[in-house]
Amino acid sequence: MARPLAGPQTLLRTLNGRAILETLARRGPLTRNALATETGLSRTAVTQVLRMLESAAAVAPAGVDRETRGPAAGRVALHPQLGLAAAVHVDGHAAHVVLVDPTGAVRAEHHAPFPVRGDRVEHIVELVTACRRVVAGPLELAVVGIPGIVSADGGIRDDQGPDGGAFKNALSERLGCPVRVENDVNLAALAELTAGTGADLASFALLLLDDGLGAGIVIDGVLHRGFSGVAGEVMYLPQTPVPIGAPVLGDEVVRDLALANGRNPDETVDQHLDAAHAGDPAAIAMAAEMGRRLTLIAGSIALVLDPEAFILSGSAAHPAMIDAVADYYAENLAPRLPLTFAVSSFGPEAPLVGAVGEAASALRATVFSRLVPDADRKRR
Repeated sequence: MARPLAGPQTLLRTLNGRAILETLARRGPLTRNALATETGLSRTAVTQVLRMLESAAAVAPAGVDRETRGPAAGRVALHPQLGLAAAVHVDGHAAHVVLVDPTGAVRAEHHAPFPVRGDRVEHIVELVTACRRVVAGPLELAVVGIPGIVSADGGIRDDQGPDGGAFKNALSERLGCPVRVENDVNLAALAELTAGTGADLASFALLLLDDGLGAGIVIDGVLHRGFSGVAGEVMYLPQTPVPIGAPVLGDEVVRDLALANGRNPDETVDQHLDAAHAGDPAAIAMAAEMGRRLTLIAGSIALVLDPEAFILSGSAAHPAMIDAVADYYAENLAPRLPLTFAVSSFGPEAPLVGAVGEAASALRATVFSRLVPDADRKRR
């Protein structure tokens, strides 16, 4: 692993400070000797920079390391009240809020369904407020994952149409901090790219089945959002016998398939897949059709982008769905179109995991820039 950039404290005090902060964020509490080893700085330089950071309330004592030889060595860590970020995942039914610190550690968490005819913004604010009652520190920013198309300026286009950034602006005003809105499937792809199944892949397409079907596309290690945020809206890719513009997979489709196969249309996709896994013939027929549709979508993506792998997430990672995809692919596409399927490392929590990672990263950038001003500005 590459070390954070460091240098002589007389010339590179700013970079040394940033190197120490980033190392503590990545590794947790460390002794001065360990910081010197991690950053490449001398122990004297580490001591001088830590003195500066302590005076700015950026770091604090964190006990002693009794495993080292010789006298017990004092450890330092990022200050516990350095700042917080909110990671939020919103779906069609509920909101899940997590507060994280700059290390990415979860400090508080609340989840609750949306009230009937309730306001989404107010509900999220209430959950964030509940989290802040149990952990101290300023709220610096929020990252919110939502279903729907997200434009570059944070506007949302969903079943209610485009909102022109109204949701983002209202939430930012109520929380009193900057808010970044992101498509939930894109956040799931970022989670896989950073610390999951996609970490060792140069390119992949994550296929997440929940209320609908969406794709998070990573090309050469970078998330591809598209010009207007439409990239990944694969639920509407045309395929026989589905007409253009109609959803290929999602709640509406599952309901219709349930009716056609004599099953309860009010059951969720996971309930149907559980029944298929248990051997119910009607549910197996439903799973086979859903697997067929998802596999054809993967094939369509492959003909355009040719990713290394397709990562199945959400309900697409259910064992019955994995089997259905594997069966249809082996019987119909394998000889002509090489595809690799893998399973998400995070399951249905992937969008929230991605939001947590992005929130922690943005929080570090915000807090560290304030504590240790950018080196380029220092030189001007």
